[in-house]
Amino acid sequence: MDDIRLFIETWQAPIGLAILALMFVGFIMERFPAAVVAILGACGFLFLGIIDSKQLFSVFSSSAPITIGAMFILSGALLRTGTIDAIAGAIINRAARHPRMAVAEMFLGVYVASAFMNNTPVVVVMIPIIMRLAQATGYSAKKLLIPLSFVCILGGTTTLIGTSTNLIVDSVARANGLPAFGIFSITPYGLIAGVAGMIMLATFSSWLLPREENSLASGTSSDEVFVTELTIRNASTLRGKTLGETPIAKRSKIQVTAIKRNGRYIRHNLPTEILQPDDVVVIRTDLPELMSLRKSQDFKVGIVRKGDVGPMGEVVVEAMVAPSHPSIGNRLYDIPFLSMLNVRILGLSRYRNLPRSDLPNAKIHAADKLVVTGSKADIARMYENPNLFGITNTSARAFRRDKAPLAIGALAAVVILSALNVLAIEVAAILAVGFILIARCIDAEEAWSSIDGNVLVLIFGMLAVGLALEEAGSVKLVVDALAPFLAEAPVWAVVFVVYVVSVLLTEIITNNAVAILVTPIVIKLGTDLGIDPRPLVIAVMFAASASFATPIGYQTNTLVYAAGNYRFTDFFKAGIPLTIGVGLATCFAIIALS
Repeated sequence: MDDIRLFIETWQAPIGLAILALMFVGFIMERFPAAVVAILGACGFLFLGIIDSKQLFSVFSSSAPITIGAMFILSGALLRTGTIDAIAGAIINRAARHPRMAVAEMFLGVYVASAFMNNTPVVVVMIPIIMRLAQATGYSAKKLLIPLSFVCILGGTTTLIGTSTNLIVDSVARANGLPAFGIFSITPYGLIAGVAGMIMLATFSSWLLPREENSLASGTSSDEVFVTELTIRNASTLRGKTLGETPIAKRSKIQVTAIKRNGRYIRHNLPTEILQPDDVVVIRTDLPELMSLRKSQDFKVGIVRKGDVGPMGEVVVEAMVAPSHPSIGNRLYDIPFLSMLNVRILGLSRYRNLPRSDLPNAKIHAADKLVVTGSKADIARMYENPNLFGITNTSARAFRRDKAPLAIGALAAVVILSALNVLAIEVAAILAVGFILIARCIDAEEAWSSIDGNVLVLIFGMLAVGLALEEAGSVKLVVDALAPFLAEAPVWAVVFVVYVVSVLLTEIITNNAVAILVTPIVIKLGTDLGIDPRPLVIAVMFAASASFATPIGYQTNTLVYAAGNYRFTDFFKAGIPLTIGVGLATCFAIIALS
């Protein structure tokens, strides 16, 4: 046993590199999630005694994961309050009049949003909006989805809080004795990289991105769309206004198809129609927006036959029409349970084939999904109906648009207080989370679910691995091997070498892993070469996010890869020129400004 211990102590630096190499293989093969590979690597170092339990648990004192988790929650609050949706809606409304300008404004808005909130939820929110924008402008969605991811990546590099990678590099750099980065310390470099990236996209995207259309681009979104109708109340504040002046027409996820008035349908020039009491506005929308509409005092949502059930029933459930239902082929208004129970149907969804009529006259099909509200007793009776199945409480939640200024203010406070060095960014972020929870911008359950646990576990695991490599002497071994080759090289050459190596690693393994592993190496390299390590750290920070050439190097690429039904080579063709252009611009900016 002593011989084994002596062997490990003697060769622990090469053993550390061997474990790291095995982790790289694990990252590339993707047989296990990246977080699992990171944890297994940390366990390997712990098992061999290279680090002890006290050192392992010391990584949990790092502020980076806490800050990242807080930023996830703040991003979730912006989504919950409909802030991002409102901005996107304004862009969609301009698309018909100024299609090119609408696309440019959309990308500019995405770029700015990604600078101040985690870019992954930005892409999640924007994918269905991109589909609608493609339909409104006539552009192919495949021409827009890859640029969406790329612009989000570029926007994330503009500030310290734009992406978790920046926060991780800052945390590792501070742990290695470098002064902390301010929230806007990297902004000059980020703006130069962003301009270069935008120019490359505008120049090459039209012929490098795939030309063929796909089913999503033709106007069908992966989101569930519901048909419903809004009956204007007598006391509504919308009376006397044109439809185009109301929130109904301005929200991006609401499509107005008709207005019913005195038994006739109005389908043309809808924005100029003046709303009157008892007008029925027929719309298509998604479930969260449907849940938001039911809270309005200006109209009633959906249809009711027995009694006068308001849209705000005690319970809201989703139910599927069974293939054996006797009412298939008949009108929805005639469905039996609507006349037997005191319930209201809020909306109807049908996979890829929405009814063209209004809600009451929609013909019932097998597998139609209904959203129904009513009292607990009446909803309980629905469960006994053998012709309905899959009855569950809806998981969708209404937007809290009245809380949007509070969520925006909380995020702005984090940016301002940390930029002015009034509070450390982690302190400001935690205080902001406490504020939005108290203000009910987002519920606690939603806040915790908005945190990407895989990202945090990966970060903690890789922090442990980075510490173990330092303790084992593996970092020193790598630096000692590189130093002779770079000893006489000018600073600009070292910056280019660090950037190229980091960006190549980022394309094959996760960006956060690269940030944690490479940052201490370049700090030690800079110190040994007698040059300021800070420019090298900035090079790692940007290169670890500059994953454009593959759909697996960055999570936003993976999202659009699936949504747009791309081929792997589509990213390669579009990403290589962008990688080169952004890389050159970034390296020149680092050299010129440092």
